Amino acid sequence: MKLDPASLLLYAVTDRHWLHGETLEQQAEKALRGGATFLQLREKKLERDSIRREAFAMKDLCRRYHVPFVLDDDVDLAVEVGADGVHVGQSDMEAGLTREKIGPDRILGVSAQTVEEALRAEKAGADYLGVGAVFPTGSKDDAIEVSHETLKAICAAVHIPVIAIGGISLSNVSELAGSGIVGIAVISAIFAQDDVEDAARRLRKRTEEALGR
Repeated sequence: MKLDPASLLLYAVTDRHWLHGETLEQQAEKALRGGATFLQLREKKLERDSIRREAFAMKDLCRRYHVPFVLDDDVDLAVEVGADGVHVGQSDMEAGLTREKIGPDRILGVSAQTVEEALRAEKAGADYLGVGAVFPTGSKDDAIEVSHETLKAICAAVHIPVIAIGGISLSNVSELAGSGIVGIAVISAIFAQDDVEDAARRLRKRTEEALGR
């Protein structure tokens, strides 16, 4: 799948911490109904067979909503289930090797915290970069904060789309205006809210306003 930068506007990252009796698929569909434009399945503690079943279900869900679907970290599983791509961090499989494994037609996202990491990822074949944490966040224990100056520098240094991630909410997304990003990636700003669909809808509208869409 060729990446359309517009699909990165509201990038939803799943988290089963706030299911409250619902399935992850049900919550993901609410996010998509509300206007999420991209979906990443992120599972850190589930058994692999369970992740595989979820991945197939999420892939089918995303096909129905015509949004890209990627897996976090698990390159082999992304290929196995036919996901649109994979997102890897700096401590995961190296971007160049990931590109070799997934081939030229799948989407490759790479996390970056510095201009040097960003340029290296772009050279290795990344289709987009996830940069953060741009605000303090509790969703990732190992998150490193990235200043807005560094975010702007990364956007200016690379030719591939950049999304901001980390601690982004309805109340602070407007602070990212003018940074050069094409979208935001969020977890709790959607999935920790009482009304997931409405949260996605309001966040998408605020993000479009902030980015001049």
